[in-house]
Amino acid sequence: MTFANPLVLVALLAIPLLVWWYSGQQRRRERAASAFVLPALTASVAPRRPGWRRHAPMIAFAFALAVLVLAAARPQRTVAKPVTDGAIMLADDVSSSMRATDVAPTREQAAQRAARHFLASVPSTVQVGLLAFARTPTVLQSPTTDHALTKSAVGRLPKFSGGTAVGDAILSAVHQLRSIPKIGGKRPPGAIVLISDGASNVGISPLQAAHEAHQLHIPVYTISVGTPNGTVPIKRGSQTVTGRVPVSREQLAEIARVSGGRTFETSDAAGVSAAYAHLAARLGHKQVKQEITASFAGGALVLLLLGGALSLRWFGRLV
Repeated sequence: MTFANPLVLVALLAIPLLVWWYSGQQRRRERAASAFVLPALTASVAPRRPGWRRHAPMIAFAFALAVLVLAAARPQRTVAKPVTDGAIMLADDVSSSMRATDVAPTREQAAQRAARHFLASVPSTVQVGLLAFARTPTVLQSPTTDHALTKSAVGRLPKFSGGTAVGDAILSAVHQLRSIPKIGGKRPPGAIVLISDGASNVGISPLQAAHEAHQLHIPVYTISVGTPNGTVPIKRGSQTVTGRVPVSREQLAEIARVSGGRTFETSDAAGVSAAYAHLAARLGHKQVKQEITASFAGGALVLLLLGGALSLRWFGRLV
């Protein structure tokens, strides 16, 4: 919980002073009473004493005062609200290493399945586009609120090919997000979700591309999919050999860090789906501060009424 006017909280220092003043008043009343009644006769003159009830109304008033000070400081809490605008580009690696079956049924098929769940989870007001990349990026669907079009594009991903141009894919995604028309003079906030299994080996430096994305306030969320034991069949002449394609996570983690995003490391289909589900919740909602002053003011009113009611019932006076 935070406060819009935190300096008002200084007034809470008055509460201990109020307690000190009240304690002094009680001691003076006791001294005044003892001046007129001998201690031995106190029990017969005043056989019934209110005890703790004498202080209960004042305690309620003190708490009410403290809560009123908190209300004056305008307390706020952070809540997640569905976004009413925004744009996301999914960047899907379709290089030959994504054929590896260490993530069942294959790395790419697991990614496709999770992408469909992502599209079903993101609010309909968020625009989502898709591009595929290997040696070069190919835009399959520009950002749109018609998620059925993007879902259809997921099923049209091109066949696997060699090379992994992560940097070019990031710049292509940035270009798509920057091409979205402005509404009311402002372009909707954008983000990139990039899934891959290896380090970039062609095209522009991915860290340079990540830096450019950061400059434009477009974070890149990376999902590294695969295990160190991934393999794919490779044709060499008339023979087919097995080639190792271990996942390379370090570069993808650095891309996320430089761009201001977050990285996810997955080694199975469930992990890919969990990463997409987390991003759907994160990118489909925004954290906003909600003022809860009315709740504090209502609580203070209840305490004031409680203190007044107790005082009237027990002592026949309001205070």
